[in-house]
Amino acid sequence: MAAKKKLHSPALLFAYNRYIKGKPEREASLEEELANAELARKLYELRTKARLSQRQLAAMVGTTASVICRLEDADYEGHSLAMLKRIAEALHRRVEIRFVPLKHRKSSREQSTSL
Repeated sequence: MAAKKKLHSPALLFAYNRYIKGKPEREASLEEELANAELARKLYELRTKARLSQRQLAAMVGTTASVICRLEDADYEGHSLAMLKRIAEALHRRVEIRFVPLKHRKSSREQSTSL
């Protein structure tokens, strides 16, 4: 799982192993939260690297500063591809979407035959 790679703290690793690992719904929820946080961080970094305030970027994109603020919030889940494209265009960037394979988990039968 990708989240496991990011858990450098023994306490976080303990919590992950105890409450999330092996529970597909919780693993999926964690992955979604990590993706939202990463997107928020990237938007913030792009805007600040361009030395723009939220209000300035909002004016360039044709929206309000509160929308930009929400997009930069790690808890926000309402990202739209159209808005991300508008922001990318304003910052002279483009949006790329990738589909990456999920890690394949061996079934207990596959594990026993591979020993």
